[in-house]
Amino acid sequence: MSSGANQNTNPSSMQGSSASQIVSTLVPVLAVAAVYFSVFLCFRVKFARIYRPRTFVSTVNPQDRTPGVSSSLFGWIKQFYAIPDSYVLNHHSLDGFLFLRFLKMSVIACIVGCVITWPVLFPVHATGGNGLTQFNILTMANVKNKWRFWADAGCAILFFSFILIMITRESIYYINIRQAYLLSPLYAERLSSRTVLYCSVPEEYMHAGTLKAMLGEGVRRIWFARDCKDLEDKVDRRDKAAYKLEGAETALIKTANGKRLKAEKKGAAGATEEGADATRWLDQKDRPTHRLKMLIGKKVDTIDWCRNELKQLIPEVDRMQAEEKAGNCKMLNSVFVEFETLSEAQAAFQSLTHHQALHMSPRFTGMTPPEVLWDNLGIKWHSRVVRGFATTAIVVLLIIFWSIPVAFVGAISNVNYLIKVIPAFKFINSIPTVVLGVVTGLLPVILLAVLMAVLPMFLRWMAKVSGCPTRSAVELKTQNYYFGFYVVQVFLVTTIGSAASSVVGNIIKNPASAATLLAADLPKASNFYLCYFILQGLAFVGSGLANVVGLALFLVLGKILDKTPRKMYKRWINLTSLGFGTVTADNRYSFPVYTTLFVIGICYAVIAPLVLGFAAIGLYLFYFAYRYNLLFVGNQAIDTKGLIYPRALQQLFVGLYLAEVCLIALFAIGVGSSVGAIGPLILMILFTIFTALYQLSLNSALDPHLKYLPKSMDAEERRLLAEERGEHLDTDMEAGNGNGHGEKNNGAGTNGTNGTKEAVAASAAPATAAPHKKPNMLTKFLKPHIYCDYATMRRLVPKEIAPGYDAEVEEEAYFNPAITERMPLLWIPRDPMGLSRKEVADTGAVAPITDEGAFLDEKNKVVWDAEDGRPPIYQEKIDY
Repeated sequence: MSSGANQNTNPSSMQGSSASQIVSTLVPVLAVAAVYFSVFLCFRVKFARIYRPRTFVSTVNPQDRTPGVSSSLFGWIKQFYAIPDSYVLNHHSLDGFLFLRFLKMSVIACIVGCVITWPVLFPVHATGGNGLTQFNILTMANVKNKWRFWADAGCAILFFSFILIMITRESIYYINIRQAYLLSPLYAERLSSRTVLYCSVPEEYMHAGTLKAMLGEGVRRIWFARDCKDLEDKVDRRDKAAYKLEGAETALIKTANGKRLKAEKKGAAGATEEGADATRWLDQKDRPTHRLKMLIGKKVDTIDWCRNELKQLIPEVDRMQAEEKAGNCKMLNSVFVEFETLSEAQAAFQSLTHHQALHMSPRFTGMTPPEVLWDNLGIKWHSRVVRGFATTAIVVLLIIFWSIPVAFVGAISNVNYLIKVIPAFKFINSIPTVVLGVVTGLLPVILLAVLMAVLPMFLRWMAKVSGCPTRSAVELKTQNYYFGFYVVQVFLVTTIGSAASSVVGNIIKNPASAATLLAADLPKASNFYLCYFILQGLAFVGSGLANVVGLALFLVLGKILDKTPRKMYKRWINLTSLGFGTVTADNRYSFPVYTTLFVIGICYAVIAPLVLGFAAIGLYLFYFAYRYNLLFVGNQAIDTKGLIYPRALQQLFVGLYLAEVCLIALFAIGVGSSVGAIGPLILMILFTIFTALYQLSLNSALDPHLKYLPKSMDAEERRLLAEERGEHLDTDMEAGNGNGHGEKNNGAGTNGTNGTKEAVAASAAPATAAPHKKPNMLTKFLKPHIYCDYATMRRLVPKEIAPGYDAEVEEEAYFNPAITERMPLLWIPRDPMGLSRKEVADTGAVAPITDEGAFLDEKNKVVWDAEDGRPPIYQEKIDY
């Protein structure tokens, strides 16, 4: 106890760096953020392709493009805020809309937490009498009189109750918005909405007739997954040879034209004559060559070799594709089943299909063909189980062993205490105070960010190895993996490491006092997260908007690497891909990261209430930056249909449990010195039990609604559509046999819709009147079942009818891409000499090729009409 007493006698000397840490972190990060934001403001108009591509790039459908905003330096901000978040829902994705909503609700929750805790706990903690200074004076560590813990317990119960209400409300909101979104005509009639993927199908059911007999008359089409490994290899070889030929011919044309331009400058005769024999500008050594094996392979003429390869591969691939389409191949144990209507697809999806466990399971619906992981469709049910256990075990072990370097990073934030234990760190005492603040505040945050940046790709790969058959399933599993990592590494290990490093000397002297000393220093570890919120929020709002890396890649690397019209076109049209399960390779869009930040705010809401204020600011900065990027910059590569949102809400319970356990531990330790802590301890134990029971009840009631679409809402949607059209819903329709989602396809169109003019008119009909009188803010928050019900939510979703599909597209939709992949059209630039036309004639006998839509300018650079032109390799996006 003497050591503990001595620790509290001079807390100023130990915690005096808390304010220095904040200031030392804030100043450089503010400076960097200001530079980044200035770059964004200056370049936003000049480099439209980087900072607002969703307003004009052709890969974004015209109806989905974001309206342009002012080109003035700051005038765009008002117009930016005038665009509602629901615009993301209608013109981007449900995932993007819910991601913004999660950030916004997190900010609101933090502000409510400040309103609840600051007026009560700031004076209680500040006058606690334990002798702490600076920011530590506002933490529970400064409370000496344990009777004051009643205030902490009361504020905790109020704030945690608000979080429970918010989770419940948002779950109900999600259920209604997802049902309205997926039942709307635009999505209900899509092919993916009416298709169910069955995995681990027994061999006796791998026949169309058997499946139709089991699944009912609603089955419209069946695709059996096929083993296309050999074909995939052939297609890959064909495409590589084609693109190599395209690059070689482009290089040859540029070389010849470059020599002509040099001769032209020197005034050589015939240099400007069009149609002249272009080969006179080429020597044999100018023709592109390559080695068949790296360094030691035979050197060959690239153009001749590629033509010969394609001459052999193209007919071979065509023959193998025809055999696959005819069904003359090995089938895998997965099958895609298209149903006539969404109702029938949902009925099949929700049904227990096979009497044996894990057969014809798992089932998926709503996946588009590009989302399917074809290599995982052949996994047997027992192999999937083993893979699941193995990958989970690997991730858990990785979490445990990753704790070692992360704990060291946390210890750096309390390097002042480590000097007492490890004399080797004494040299730090000679560092100037400002530099020391940077070392203890900024350095550990940067090191932690670097460590965590290594993980995402591995976690995503683990999710694929586990057997997930779709990219959205991989995204959802990765979300769990990454959240676990972030909670353990960014919060638990760092917090415990920071607290332990400050008292390790005293623990060594008196091991029995470990729990007391750690509890006393746990609130002080909040200084690390004040720095963390500042760094993450300010740094991202600057770098995320400025996108300096993307700008450099587009302007610098693009000029160096993009030597063909195809590469230039691909770089122009490919927008930033957004993945919400984890941090992706080219962006930082991530639910788990910001879920964890909110969890940290919840955990420290009572222990160190100041964290809530920093969390609100940091999370709002994230909201601002992501909102801009979702509206103007990025595109979504993977769509979970909103399933990622309720998972994030459930993960907030982890924050509640951690906060409650921490408070129980602090109150329990306080009981040892004062009976005043007994009451708060009992209250928190009871409230923790209540939280667990509440979560069980909530999940039991809402789980089915989070995954499935109810038949009652399907009927309600048909009724509302009929009302909007001014029709009477007859008895047959009420039974599910009428117009809308319940109608069977009788050949009127190729996409399973009725194709009627009435449906189109309904899609263009104005929104119906609001179903409820506008409530006040409190009433709306407390009664989501009334004011965020289905009728209200469907007013937010688009009313358009899904586009029809060509017969060939619909027939081949869920074939392995190797079966349907056509020989790519080669695209080379046209030159003034006519060499490109000669190459088109020579190569055209082997493979399709064109020199239209691109040309060499007077500087011998490849040019194509990026603003308005539609290149010959353009492919219409199919909304499956």
